[in-house]
Amino acid sequence: MEGTNNKVVLSVTNDLYTDPRVDKVCNFLTRNGFDVTLVGRCYRNSPKLAERAYKTHRLRLFFRKGSVFYAEYNIRLFLYLLFHHFDLFVANDLDTLLPNLLISRLKKKRIVYDSHEYFCGELSVVSKPFVYRVWHGIEKFCFPKLKDVITVSQSIVDQYEKEYGIRPYLVRNIPSRVTPPITETRVSLHLPEDKVIVILQGNGLNEGRGGEELVEAMQYVDSKAELVVVGNGTAIPLLKQRSKELDLEQRIRFIPRVSPEKLFNYTYFSDIGIALDRDISANLRFSLPNKIFEYIKAGTPIVASNLVERARIIQKYQVGLIVKELEPKSIAFEINRLISDKSLYETLKAHCPIAAADLTWENEEKVLEKIYLGKSVN
Repeated sequence: MEGTNNKVVLSVTNDLYTDPRVDKVCNFLTRNGFDVTLVGRCYRNSPKLAERAYKTHRLRLFFRKGSVFYAEYNIRLFLYLLFHHFDLFVANDLDTLLPNLLISRLKKKRIVYDSHEYFCGELSVVSKPFVYRVWHGIEKFCFPKLKDVITVSQSIVDQYEKEYGIRPYLVRNIPSRVTPPITETRVSLHLPEDKVIVILQGNGLNEGRGGEELVEAMQYVDSKAELVVVGNGTAIPLLKQRSKELDLEQRIRFIPRVSPEKLFNYTYFSDIGIALDRDISANLRFSLPNKIFEYIKAGTPIVASNLVERARIIQKYQVGLIVKELEPKSIAFEINRLISDKSLYETLKAHCPIAAADLTWENEEKVLEKIYLGKSVN
């Protein structure tokens, strides 16, 4: 890919600080000779980005959320793409697709759509009829014009094929086989040495992601366990308030989002990983969150809700327990099983490195080689 016709732009609506999937795609393209630019936005409090192998550009916006943000971002992105030369456009999620599609067609360039979720099945979309009509209208306009579509779970692949007759490529959001350096200790992370650490992590800890039930469950979890919530999201204030009401503040710690490298250290030094999304929207039902694979890579057995994609992974590799009924006492029961049954815990933990050896980004990259490099997939 040396020389001309190799300038690629990837667009996201986040601030680029914690998006490991897009970072992995950017690095893959860079290694294969593409001249990569990643475009996102900048918050007032966005951390400075570490130096990367590819270029980044953050748009400074007046609005941070809501319809006015999406309108402003799409207009600003459209203008940025219009006045810069690129040979390949990669839209990450529906909220960046329209400007990428319009500019790619105007300039007669190739476009790839990488859908990280079932966007029109997101609760914040389907619960608002006007918002749903707008986004679904954009999707219906764009999808028939797309040739190369990627998504993150088999359920979403099947759903898009059912709706539009286009079968996306499956590229799951799995960590690289290279393990991030362990630069911390329990002491440096302020995690007690004599406690069982239960971790809930994520950059979208919003309502419906199981945090509410988990906090309630801590009333019934063995007192030797402490919960660490690492990340951000709209549910965090509610979770803090509820932990205070239940007098659990000494057993639940809230840590703002950290870099992916530091987050892995928290996961590595934790004992039980949590993924308790509720079945309250199609997007959550079809989701296969990165945290599942992060827990596996760190050797941290999982307690998860009974949603199809995560249950398939956990049951196939025997790396955790599934909560059949997502209510506090049922959650506490499964966590307590892992605390009290040492043999069960060690068996699940021993399966993690076996699963991690199979579940690697390097395996997922074989599909990217077909899409971007034209290589055949075995």
